[in-house]
Amino acid sequence: MPLITPDIQQHVPLADKNWFKTGGAAEYYAAPTTAAEFSNALMFAQQQKLPVTLIGQGANILVSDAGISGLVVRPSLNDIFFSQLDDTNMLATAQAGVDMHELIEQCLAHGALGLEEFSGIPGTVGGSVFINIHYFEFLLSNFLVAATVIHAQTGQILEVNRDWFNFGYNYSTLHEKQHYLIDATFKLKHAADATEVAYARGRRKEIIRHRVARYPNSGTCGSFFRNFFPHEVTLESQGKKLIYVAYYLDKLGVKGALAVGGAGVSYQHANMLVNHGTATSTDLIALARTMQQKVYDAYGIMPQPECRLLGFSEYPLLT
Repeated sequence: MPLITPDIQQHVPLADKNWFKTGGAAEYYAAPTTAAEFSNALMFAQQQKLPVTLIGQGANILVSDAGISGLVVRPSLNDIFFSQLDDTNMLATAQAGVDMHELIEQCLAHGALGLEEFSGIPGTVGGSVFINIHYFEFLLSNFLVAATVIHAQTGQILEVNRDWFNFGYNYSTLHEKQHYLIDATFKLKHAADATEVAYARGRRKEIIRHRVARYPNSGTCGSFFRNFFPHEVTLESQGKKLIYVAYYLDKLGVKGALAVGGAGVSYQHANMLVNHGTATSTDLIALARTMQQKVYDAYGIMPQPECRLLGFSEYPLLT
């Protein structure tokens, strides 16, 4: 049995650490609060030849009922720093464990504007950079200018710029799992006056109101399936490819109607699966497979997950 450091625990339940509220335990678990603790956890995994899985708030993951083997790391580095860049811009540096809601609140309190466009999207800075969160035309990568990352195998800490991330739709270099985020620096507009801040706060409230009205905000991972790429679909509307997976699911009438065990499709959005209180991850996978099959049978295209599937010994969905 490997030596367990004070910063690493064994057999830690994960159901209370993800938004679906399902899944088993982590074989080993760490919640580092400093870069040094993060490095030590990675070195422990290297020495014991353990796979490493990173989670944030668990807003975009589904954990297997069998749990996750190896080391699960949930970064808890929670500092935020502000500096003036020039007369019109500020820099906000936030560590990986910072909640995006808290970051946006702190930005507005310091008169730093821009990130309010992502109001109401759950998750930490680490998870948000990992997936390059987006809302309509806004991408988090539009604001990120620099970051600090740690190498998964060596523990080496590197300073990188925006280009290093090779950002795309729901993608960043972090998906390669060779580096993990320590912090990210965002270039934001410095508010000219209190009126501009008040306008940004009002916009934030309206975005949150809009999201609450349209989307479930608990027991879900948000959009379960990614939108299709244009080359994957043939249907068009007004000369544009119909890439939105929710369009096809809506046509099939699954919204608020299709369920497996304690899992169901949200009545608010056809691409959002919800734990109604008693669901297991097995229920959610069975529901997702049923949705995939229905879309494939009707349209000949197969939805693929945007939600990260963690701890499954075999890929659990249809391909």
